[in-house]
Amino acid sequence: EYRALTPGLDFPRFLLSAVLYLAVPLGALAAVRTLDAGREALFLLMLTVMVSDTAQYYTGRLFGRRPLAPTISPKKTIEGAVGGFVFGSLTLAVAGAWWLPRIDVWLRVLLGVAIVALGIAGDLFESSLKRAAGVKDSSALIPGHGGILDRIDALLFAAPVYYVVLRYV
Repeated sequence: EYRALTPGLDFPRFLLSAVLYLAVPLGALAAVRTLDAGREALFLLMLTVMVSDTAQYYTGRLFGRRPLAPTISPKKTIEGAVGGFVFGSLTLAVAGAWWLPRIDVWLRVLLGVAIVALGIAGDLFESSLKRAAGVKDSSALIPGHGGILDRIDALLFAAPVYYVVLRYV
């Protein structure tokens, strides 16, 4: 039995957490693909997250002085987060003019800010999971990159909100 291998683990709560953390966001990504904007909207979400992550890294390396969440992710900085907000929001606002033209620019900017904020939260959440488990990487599939969850952690938090906005707003 699984409980015998993991004493103290509340299996129903663990299973619900896994569904909420992985299945719901992955379902939202698939659902974005079915909307009118389709693959372009999905690509825009992925592009926004990638640009934001890259901007966070480089602006943090160049200008970072103040840690964002030192106990969870000591190398993340406030300055890096600001860079991610600027470049991620601009990406969604500008590229969204082609791929989401029916959405007003002010809403695209707000959506960009939300996507970046959720991406940062997702990254910090995944880092806290790794710290709680006492591991540096979530898998060995992509060595030196924190594991497979590190590649999608921002998308996991951003996808459900992105889907709701595109579907209902």
